[in-house]
Amino acid sequence: MSIEAQVAAFEGGKLRVLASGETSREAVLALPLNRLLVKMVRMPPGEDPVAVAEPVLKSMSPFPDDSITVGCETVREDGDGRVVIAAALPESAADDIGEALDAAKLNVVRIDSLALGQIRGVWPSLGESSGRRLVLLDSIDCLSCIVLDGDQPSAIRAITDRSDLRREIMLSLLEAENFGGARRLDEIILVETDSTGSTAPAGPTDSKDSLVTPTDPAGPTDSKDSFAALEAFAPVRRLTVGADAALVGVAERAADEGSLNALPASWRELLEETRFKAKLVRYLAIAGGIWLLIMAVLFGVPMVYDFLTDHQKSLSKQHQRQYREVKDMKAKVDLIRKYSDHARGALEIMKALSDRLPEEITLTTWNYKRDEGVRVSGEGDAAESVYAFKDAMDEMSAGEGEDGERIFPIVTLNGPNASKGRHRFDLDCQYKGEEEE
Repeated sequence: MSIEAQVAAFEGGKLRVLASGETSREAVLALPLNRLLVKMVRMPPGEDPVAVAEPVLKSMSPFPDDSITVGCETVREDGDGRVVIAAALPESAADDIGEALDAAKLNVVRIDSLALGQIRGVWPSLGESSGRRLVLLDSIDCLSCIVLDGDQPSAIRAITDRSDLRREIMLSLLEAENFGGARRLDEIILVETDSTGSTAPAGPTDSKDSLVTPTDPAGPTDSKDSFAALEAFAPVRRLTVGADAALVGVAERAADEGSLNALPASWRELLEETRFKAKLVRYLAIAGGIWLLIMAVLFGVPMVYDFLTDHQKSLSKQHQRQYREVKDMKAKVDLIRKYSDHARGALEIMKALSDRLPEEITLTTWNYKRDEGVRVSGEGDAAESVYAFKDAMDEMSAGEGEDGERIFPIVTLNGPNASKGRHRFDLDCQYKGEEEE
């Protein structure tokens, strides 16, 4: 299992968090053995570990009326049955832990034993052995005592009264003998925490310091007496671990689904409620964002549309103003061009028309309009002369005028009509209109 929670330990009445870079509000909490009910339990095959271990731990609880939530970790399983480590946290004795967690704003997802995390860290340094060994894990709260038969724990106890260490060790060995049978104790391994705060891995040391730390309420005892008390049982080997070695071991154990979890039922409910509230807040935030987006679309699109419409209207007005200016300028240019075009002057048109007038035709009327053209009426001796005059005007209109354009694109002949030997006609020659230009 991937662990994204922080790892914290409650030691000496204070909460200590492993610096791992995690920013989650959820945490795996490691507690010293004196804050937990811990017992090695052996059970037949097919039995429910929690059902078997619950009455055992309840009989050990100083609060027999309180319900407990038992967590089990299997250390060995074969055809003869299962060996588990059973643990529970009495909620009545965890008020100070809850206050520290509330102050740190942490939600606990798992509760483990600090001693189990520490022994995981020193396990490679313990070496292999098939005999019985006693591992003492020194901490500020208690002396954790774990009896190993080979690689299997046979007894786990917390020693809080260090004044009679010989008696406490004897009780631990008796408990291991009752659980795993009679064996000779081969070695005692004392694991101490480096007071300098080093995070170095476990290693041997020749220190003869007392087992009692300076913060121990019992006060320091004579180092020779403490060492002699241990030597009376078996040879003693000392190991030193870093200050965060136990928390690192707990973090490694938390990645295993089968590791111990003594989280009380009420804390589980609180965790689920907190997670539900966090999800609810997240979903509400998403819903609120979607709602704001919808409102922005509903109200923003018309506003943007109005803005774009006003902008287009402004551009249209500006373009219309520029169009009027250009149109006025074009009208002025066309006016100047019209009056400067002598090809359409009355004299030029009269000369051009007279040059194309046959001798047999006499004009009776002349009507000239500069903007429209010229209309003439006349009579001739023969209809052929009238048609020749009309063709001459067509030829005139085909090749003359400014830029080679036709002067009279439209030449209309009305007639000729024979009357008293004369053929009368009307000829209408029109300029190209201003709009067609």
